[in-house]
Amino acid sequence: MGLIGASVAGGVREAWPEVHLVGVDTDERTRRIALEKGLVDEALAEEDPRLPELLKTECDLVILATPVDVDEPYLRIIAESGYTGIVTDTASTKERITKMAAELLRFPQNFVPGHPMAGSEVNGIDGARADLFQGAYWILCPSEDTPPDHIPALHELVDGLGARLIVIAPESHDRAVAAVSHVPHFVASSLVTLAARAADEQQTVMRLAAGGFKDTTRIAAGSPSLWCGIAFDNAEQVKAGLSEMRDILGSFADALESGDRETLTNMLKEAADVRRSLPAAWVPSSERLLEVRIPISNHPGAVAEATTIASEVGCNIQSIEIDHVTEDRAYLSMILTDEGDIGQLSAKLIGAGYAVSFAPLNPKEHIHV
Repeated sequence: MGLIGASVAGGVREAWPEVHLVGVDTDERTRRIALEKGLVDEALAEEDPRLPELLKTECDLVILATPVDVDEPYLRIIAESGYTGIVTDTASTKERITKMAAELLRFPQNFVPGHPMAGSEVNGIDGARADLFQGAYWILCPSEDTPPDHIPALHELVDGLGARLIVIAPESHDRAVAAVSHVPHFVASSLVTLAARAADEQQTVMRLAAGGFKDTTRIAAGSPSLWCGIAFDNAEQVKAGLSEMRDILGSFADALESGDRETLTNMLKEAADVRRSLPAAWVPSSERLLEVRIPISNHPGAVAEATTIASEVGCNIQSIEIDHVTEDRAYLSMILTDEGDIGQLSAKLIGAGYAVSFAPLNPKEHIHV
């Protein structure tokens, strides 16, 4: 029930007030605050003897909102309880937790790795907010063994919390987040260190460090122990990213050393163009929804593959469901917003062996899908 777990609980409480929520935490103060704030109906310690029975008889979904370093005992509790439902996590690295789940869980196919890309410089339950995930990306990394209905179920959770679902192949996740999350954290920390070294006794530099500098380095205020754990969990990808960042910074230094204004300007322009191309906010048009229907009966792992392809070409999945037409026939139905490259989506799905049909929808029709 730290920052992420307590925020998930708060978001679930607002979206589905009738859901019975059980929070687990080793810290007594955290459990007390979670109950006082109404984030959970019950707050248990890890060793509480009621926990295995609750998992076995009452629970539909387990969310491991903990650092990977402390996941092993929870995975063992889940396995020993006989729990048969969905398990997901919120860690920002996936390789290690995926291996642990495969080794420890009784039903490893029910583990769907997850990663909400949201956070705060305020750690623990004190920083929790029910709206923390509004507009954030929430990554899922299903495998070929993931049961088809698990992804629509988790999409309902993600959508209810206001986040945007992205499906990424597990082997691609750690490399991607190293570039957009882990390395930037160390760059922000380096900028703070640079400014601190430049500060004189009167801290003049630090008084000037407002506006853009504070925005750029906000993430450097995050938990040092948490980020140390993240870095070592994803060490190879973080090292590769930092090495590439060193080369990029070296290119700027080389241009200055040689007096090459043209190269320096072009490097700055390329970065500026990419930055300006990023959307300021996600505002998809509700007037242009598209339904994609894909037969999946004879394709093991079809839901994971199709949703991954949709994410790769930039399509945002507004909703997703499995339509079981008969006992042996089923269709994957994805409602897409007006983002992404539909042409690429069609070509890649067909190339992967799927028969695909597209149909435009208006918002009223979408209600009945």
